[in-house]
Amino acid sequence: MRKIFNNKTFKEIFRFLVVGGIATIVDYLVMGSYEYIVLPGEFNNFLEVFTKEGIKTSVVLIATTLGFLSGLLVNYICSITFVYNEKGYSKTRKGFFVFTVLSIIGLIISNIGMYIGYDVLSLNQWIVKVIMTLIVMSYNYLSKRLIIFKKRVDCNAKN
Repeated sequence: MRKIFNNKTFKEIFRFLVVGGIATIVDYLVMGSYEYIVLPGEFNNFLEVFTKEGIKTSVVLIATTLGFLSGLLVNYICSITFVYNEKGYSKTRKGFFVFTVLSIIGLIISNIGMYIGYDVLSLNQWIVKVIMTLIVMSYNYLSKRLIIFKKRVDCNAKN
């Protein structure tokens, strides 16, 4: 059992989940805040944002996007400083660009899922949001781990 806890990958995944949790809280709070501000008088208090049904799909999708982008910023900063053992080229402009492109793909996945779940299937927006968060979190870890935060091969190294 100790071998698992000493495993670098396990520790990296654990840090990813902690950072992902923090970024998710930021995402949800920004999403809820946007809905609360844009729809004045619609809610009796802020917490009602998380339970009220019947919010316009356009507001939900914009709120989803703003929340996602806020979480993305938190996630990027924490990922390059805390999460991944190998930094790859994450701290370069190219690394930030690739991180952003991969995240935009995650945003597209999230918004398509939100639209289908909320508008087409008429599910509660927050249930759909949790499901999409889990899907996109898995995508984010794998895509970023395999593309950005992989071990760099030094072409000048001697054999």
